[in-house]
Amino acid sequence: MRGLTGEGSARTRGSIQAVSAALAVPTALALLVSGCGAGGTGARDEGPAHADSVAGAATPSAAPSKSPDNVNAVKLIKDDPKVAPEVKRELKPCVADEYPVDVSYGKLTEGSADDVVVNVLTCGDAVGVGSYVYREQDGSYENVFKAEEPPVYAEIDRGDLVVTKQVYEKGDPVSSPSGENVITYRWTSGHFTEKYRTHNDYGKVVGDSATPVPEG
Repeated sequence: MRGLTGEGSARTRGSIQAVSAALAVPTALALLVSGCGAGGTGARDEGPAHADSVAGAATPSAAPSKSPDNVNAVKLIKDDPKVAPEVKRELKPCVADEYPVDVSYGKLTEGSADDVVVNVLTCGDAVGVGSYVYREQDGSYENVFKAEEPPVYAEIDRGDLVVTKQVYEKGDPVSSPSGENVITYRWTSGHFTEKYRTHNDYGKVVGDSATPVPEG
């Protein structure tokens, strides 16, 4: 389940198909200065609540999950030495104080608190230029995962981290990647390890006249 909160705009995964992986990170990041819409509200990845009870017996209340109060995702990115300098440099408000970040909360690392997934996007086209996972540790947040090869987007899916990367072949229009790689990571022995990888090919629309991706 994907959740959006804090400073970020509500986005869909399909929107990250707008930019070629052949474009360098600075090129994708340059789009950050264009306008974007207002931010959305968050949804936590907790799964269905259990309502089972025994007739005539009281059902004990489950212990509440420790969850962060809408973290300042922009500050996390800006203060994180593991984030690429160009991501920090170009992370600016799209409109007023609205930053192009999507934030999700959920269980990924078996910690006592929910983990935080942050996707940094471009303003105009919502292209993912960086995806990060933060784990609560002794009152602060530690970066335990990053992917900075655009276009990229990370989501929480039933306790796994799912990262989607668009794939472009030579001559593909900017608006029409050839497909996508979907990589599933699972927290194992203190770090994320790749568990599954699938590739999806997109169908081509006849008569597509979009501008091809520049070579080189």
